Amino acid sequence: MNKPTAHIEHAASADVEKQAFREAVKASAGTMLGIFAWGMVTGMAMVKSGLTLWQALGMTFLVFAGSAQLAALPLIAADVPLWVIFVTALVVNLRFVIFSAALAPHFAHLPWHRRLWHAYFTADLTMGIFPLRFSASTVNEPAGKVGYFNGIAYPNWFAWQGGSVLGILLASQIPQSWGIGFAGTLALLAIMIPLTANLAALAGVVVAGATAVLAAGLPYRLGLLLAVILGMMAAMAFDAIFDRKKARTSENTKGAA
Repeated sequence: MNKPTAHIEHAASADVEKQAFREAVKASAGTMLGIFAWGMVTGMAMVKSGLTLWQALGMTFLVFAGSAQLAALPLIAADVPLWVIFVTALVVNLRFVIFSAALAPHFAHLPWHRRLWHAYFTADLTMGIFPLRFSASTVNEPAGKVGYFNGIAYPNWFAWQGGSVLGILLASQIPQSWGIGFAGTLALLAIMIPLTANLAALAGVVVAGATAVLAAGLPYRLGLLLAVILGMMAAMAFDAIFDRKKARTSENTKGAA
């Protein structure tokens, strides 16, 4: 391949990634206020749990996992052994093993250091939006995937960290009576509802929600992990049922023709 041709192909590929980035920013824009609010709640919780300013900032930038942070904070405040805190955070974040298993094939063409970079930015929102644009059937089609992933992940990171840092700095100024924590929960609902795009997703939400409530008493927040697993299994089961129905309908249509 000569240099001019290679240059043209590289430019075309860059344009595809830029377009995909813009599409992802637009697709995820409606969730950013909710992400900011939830980050702010988590930032306040870190300071109110006894962390210093620098400890809280270090935690938000290094951990970057709201549910794990909120699960670990009461344990840190209670001065429990470090291994208990670590295991608790690990269990709460086990859902990211599932997320990574689903996303990894789409980025298998990238070198390991770039995959590691993207792994840091993987979040619930990424897993919620990316598969809507790139299903499992597109694994061997890399065009636009990096740009689309970044278009979700980078705004999500900035919104979360912006809210978290603001919450850390204003924690002592905002009274509990303002109900910021409840506002964060409402913000998460605002994120979840637009992502419930079909009946399979709705089934996953219902099963996960019911499981989370019923299993709330499990230690180390294992109920959260169980809810994620059962919710995803329910969504995948419904999706498989719908695919079989579509396939049968298509076969019957062809037979009739």
